[in-house]
Amino acid sequence: MGDKLNILLAMAGYMLIVIFIGLYFAKRAQQSSENYFLGGRSLGPWVTAMSAEASDMSGYLLMGVPGLAYWGYFAEASWTAIGLAVGTYINWLIVSKRLRSYSIVSGDAITVPDFLSNRFHENKKVILSISAIFILIFFTVYTASCFSSCGKLFAGLFDMPYHSMMIIGAVFVLLYTVLGGFLAESASDFMQSIVMVCALIAVLVFGTIYAGGLGKVIDNAKSIPGYFSLTNIASPVVNSDGVQQAANGVGLFGEARKYDFITILSTLSWGLGYFGMPQVLLRFMAIRKGDELKRSRRIATVWVVISLFAAVLIGIVGRSVFPADPTLATQSLAENVFAHLAALLFHPIFAGIVTAGILAAIISSSDSYLLIAASAVSKNIYEAIIKKDATDKEVMHVSRAVLLLIALIGIAIAWNENSVIFRVVSFAWAGFGATFGPIILFSLFWKRTNRSGAIAGMLSGGIMVFVWHFLIKPAGGIFGIYELLPAFLFSCIVIVAVSLITEKPSVEIEAEFERAKKYCDERTE
Repeated sequence: MGDKLNILLAMAGYMLIVIFIGLYFAKRAQQSSENYFLGGRSLGPWVTAMSAEASDMSGYLLMGVPGLAYWGYFAEASWTAIGLAVGTYINWLIVSKRLRSYSIVSGDAITVPDFLSNRFHENKKVILSISAIFILIFFTVYTASCFSSCGKLFAGLFDMPYHSMMIIGAVFVLLYTVLGGFLAESASDFMQSIVMVCALIAVLVFGTIYAGGLGKVIDNAKSIPGYFSLTNIASPVVNSDGVQQAANGVGLFGEARKYDFITILSTLSWGLGYFGMPQVLLRFMAIRKGDELKRSRRIATVWVVISLFAAVLIGIVGRSVFPADPTLATQSLAENVFAHLAALLFHPIFAGIVTAGILAAIISSSDSYLLIAASAVSKNIYEAIIKKDATDKEVMHVSRAVLLLIALIGIAIAWNENSVIFRVVSFAWAGFGATFGPIILFSLFWKRTNRSGAIAGMLSGGIMVFVWHFLIKPAGGIFGIYELLPAFLFSCIVIVAVSLITEKPSVEIEAEFERAKKYCDERTE
């Protein structure tokens, strides 16, 4: 009990630091909705890069990815990590500077829906409404995954009821987000990104040493059919309740299954999701100077590569250290392997600090999700459509009401403690990637894109995610691929086709496109 109390105290100390950051930035955040939602475009390159990636890498980085690798899906975890690393670099390389410039030229937009609506000079705010609705839907799912991570983390560490811990975590995140807004979120995300990467490296290094060295970890992985392979996947032997069976203290595995090219391609497509992630795109818009994005790109890419591949390897180390641990014996429970390793390897105080890395990932993501979803409703529906003369104070009140509603729905979705965090995140990731990714790219780089193409592309991409996931994917075979890839491609085709068969953009829109391009080029020189 003493060890658990020390871990809890260390984590509580971390949470107090996060609250202090929120208090520090609260006054500035309340000055205006622009400060609250975008921080007045004042972020430096380090904070931009680190907060973007920390807000993106939710609990799935320290729970979902290690759990996937521990369970036997090393190939899936590895190809996902490769896709995300490549997607991160390309997104920062080709999208960041152009989006920042265009968002300023097109009416100084402070949200992603604002930018898309301004880009096509909307009078009737159809794009704005569609954007806000999809953001609300998918970020609610994302928020649920974060709340589930909180519940699993505390329930697994302290043997407390999952539902109580999940609700406590949700309340903490909600209060913190209401308090500080975007500046507090970005500043704390910067700190949390450092905690996250240090925690990953510490657990990987000391876990490998504890397991007897890298050679023993690899030998153990190779002894399991299909476990340590990029073209095969292991098959844990489970009973009817999904619990892995064991013999002589070792988990049982059946014959390896093939991880074919189509599956690899669909897993790599995780990288496409980055083009449509509002929490990352918002950082591109918020940096203080466009010419600092190059440095941010390098920082972000290095952080992502180190963090993702450390997370995958921790799952492999965990299988060597815990070959048949009953507390990790289902795919859902396997997502606690990082926390179990931290508790085993370190003094309780240090274990609490390391485990705070998981809390860091959860907080940094959930506050982003809540804030962007709230801004989508309060700024892009309430102020832009329902009450155009709304005061800043009214917008802030609406945003907080929306925050509460999203949190309540998120709690309801996260109520099932047997849900797998990685799978929940993958659906929301596909939703954002297919809804916003194609239209962001076409809006920035193809002058012929028009409003009709934008509306059709967003609707087709977002709806196809649901259709593919729930109706087509269950058929298996080639149709079993990750829904992001077909939905993303379908949206691209629709954008091009509809834009070409409908009226071309106005002279004013095309002139603005050229101004944005020139504005970007001038700041690249």
